[in-house]
Amino acid sequence: MGKIRLIIADDHPTFLEGLSRLLQDEDDLECIAKSTDGVEAVKLAKELHPDIAIIDVSMPNLNGIEAAKQIRESCPTTAILMVSGFDYQSYIVASLQAGARGYMTKNAPLNEIVSAIRLIHEGGSVLDLKAADKFVSYLTTRGNYDKADLDQLNPREIEVLKLTAKGMSNKGIADKLFISERTAQTHLVNIFRKLGVNSRTQAVIDAMKKGWLSLDDLS
Repeated sequence: MGKIRLIIADDHPTFLEGLSRLLQDEDDLECIAKSTDGVEAVKLAKELHPDIAIIDVSMPNLNGIEAAKQIRESCPTTAILMVSGFDYQSYIVASLQAGARGYMTKNAPLNEIVSAIRLIHEGGSVLDLKAADKFVSYLTTRGNYDKADLDQLNPREIEVLKLTAKGMSNKGIADKLFISERTAQTHLVNIFRKLGVNSRTQAVIDAMKKGWLSLDDLS
């Protein structure tokens, strides 16, 4: 049998080089290309048609979720293994919805990622323990999320939160929503109070963990 041909796309140099070096030591695996951004990953997949594409969720130019969708559309025989430094429920769910066959967090031992590669190549699916726990939680509680949105944040507050996730200032939010800067600040204060946080970053992270925001909301 031939080697399992892989491409790796990750903008974190240490992880990218560490994983590629580990793959070189495996007789049945071959890393045929590496990339540090999503656009290039899609281009490489279209050119090389690898057996498996290992894609980081968060990358410049094109996030990993969108890259996975495009690779699945153009290279249906290429299986996708998503990797991330985060086990956010929204990342995991979005990855699987994009067609990924697996999701591994970067703090998983590299040998477990190698095992996941082989399992996916054989037609299986894999989630590491943290990702599996978050996905089970999603399946058992997803019916409550819409209600939680309505109960905790009103539609305008959700709009403000999404613009906050994009890094907009109070003035930017106010201009975008045609409201005063003071009103935008009031909405943020109410969001912080309802979520039990005291900063923009904490509010966005909390919303990501709850599945209220996706990667697209950050770009």
